[in-house]
Amino acid sequence: MKSIKTPGLRAWLTASALIASAGCATAPPEPAMVDPGGLLAALPAGCVAEWQPQTLPGKRATRYAVAPAEDGRPVVRAQADRSASLVRHKLRLEPAQFARLRFSWRVPALIADGDVRGRDTEDAPARIVLAFDGDARRLGERDRLLFDLAETLGGERPPFATLMYVWDAQAPLDSVVVNSRTGRVRKIVVESGAEQLGRWRLHERDIAADYRRAYGEAPGALIGVALMTDADNTASRAQAAYGPVCFIAADGPGAARPP
Repeated sequence: MKSIKTPGLRAWLTASALIASAGCATAPPEPAMVDPGGLLAALPAGCVAEWQPQTLPGKRATRYAVAPAEDGRPVVRAQADRSASLVRHKLRLEPAQFARLRFSWRVPALIADGDVRGRDTEDAPARIVLAFDGDARRLGERDRLLFDLAETLGGERPPFATLMYVWDAQAPLDSVVVNSRTGRVRKIVVESGAEQLGRWRLHERDIAADYRRAYGEAPGALIGVALMTDADNTASRAQAAYGPVCFIAADGPGAARPP
């Protein structure tokens, strides 16, 4: 069959891969990530104890591995080499079940040309990605078409909304960045620039408040969380180490346990 030369086709395919990178439409899962000694299984209640690698259509895979940190706690180490993929955990927490998300990461170097605000520079050494359920009937025509394409390529429907916490080289700290290809992916810059490189950085975020700030409405159920280190758009390399990712319950000091 004769190919159709459509100027926007590549952008649409790239957009579908972007949605996939948010822990949504993905290629069939790889085997579970190796966890020597069951380090993640020993984490407290409410912390993610299992990550599933997910590749993206047409993308080289970032390498993720579980290893002990200096203090003995488990960390997930990520190495990207002109690659983009993620590790994710499926769950379902209703808004009443969560209040805060606690995570930590360490990044040794920035992606020099990375900038999450740009179409062609949208790489980040570290991301925490949250996927939310919602009423798909509210999506605009463009997003419905994009979601259909992502489902066709990856075999899975993207979530209603995606919220990312990112470490960026250039975007202002605490800024909210709406993805240039779809408004259903939004990012909050929680680290910016090189000042904190090489240090463990601990964050605790109010999930519902951050969602309302990014989307202007209350969130639906949280249906997935992912880690992502990518360097495909800038054809560069990136590294990060991720500490435990834990959900803190809305009704007290206890933790909400992901299923």
